[in-house]
Amino acid sequence: MQDPDHPREPAVLVDAEAHSAGFRQVREARRLELVEDYVELIADLIGDGGEARQVDIAARLGVAQPTVAKMLKRLAEDGLVQQRPYRGVFLTEAGRALAAEARERHRIVESFLLALGVSPHVARCDAEGIEHHVSGETLEAFRRFTATRTDA
Repeated sequence: MQDPDHPREPAVLVDAEAHSAGFRQVREARRLELVEDYVELIADLIGDGGEARQVDIAARLGVAQPTVAKMLKRLAEDGLVQQRPYRGVFLTEAGRALAAEARERHRIVESFLLALGVSPHVARCDAEGIEHHVSGETLEAFRRFTATRTDA
């Protein structure tokens, strides 16, 4: 039932091509999100302890080891990781590049949220989701906004 004191404005739909482009962008971001999370975590584990083990990846992501094994197989097929028996998982050059890109996007988004006054904990958590879905144009606007705030 519509509230007579607050009438709803009629929905305005954008044209079908523009509408579908937005959904395509979100689907692609979702597809890449898990891949980026894995390579970023693997890079962090290697940076911290020299290697990334399947058990550590599973614990950090809160998933079962067979889930990690399946994803690592996919990442290896995509040329992002190399698995070495009894030695763990290592990133290829392409994997390191993807991890660095994801980390930089996260840093920019988190800095932007902090500049808006979002608490550090919430900014870190929210950036984890936003970083995968933000366009290059928006990310650059976040970066410029943050740079002007820190230069002052």
